[in-house]
Amino acid sequence: MSGPARLDVRVTPGAKTSAWAGRMPDGRRKVKIAAPPIDGRANHALLAFVAASLGLPPRAVRLTHGAGGRDKRLEIDLAVDELERRLAAVAAAGDA
Repeated sequence: MSGPARLDVRVTPGAKTSAWAGRMPDGRRKVKIAAPPIDGRANHALLAFVAASLGLPPRAVRLTHGAGGRDKRLEIDLAVDELERRLAAVAAAGDA
């Protein structure tokens, strides 16, 4: 592994359920998160959701930018090509 991969996402907190919600025109992934944007709950739920979706332990996904906004940057303990493979598998399963 060459180091952690980066994943830029646009988050919609307070959704009915947590789910991948497609892509933005610039390529960022959209994620709906069921937790409200109060006291960091949506951020914690985002990290747990992404980790579970990618088959990783929660500690393998970290928020590096955007804690107070909808646009966030995550650092994920995977090689870039492996991250892309897992995201493609999630999309093929209809979850992204």
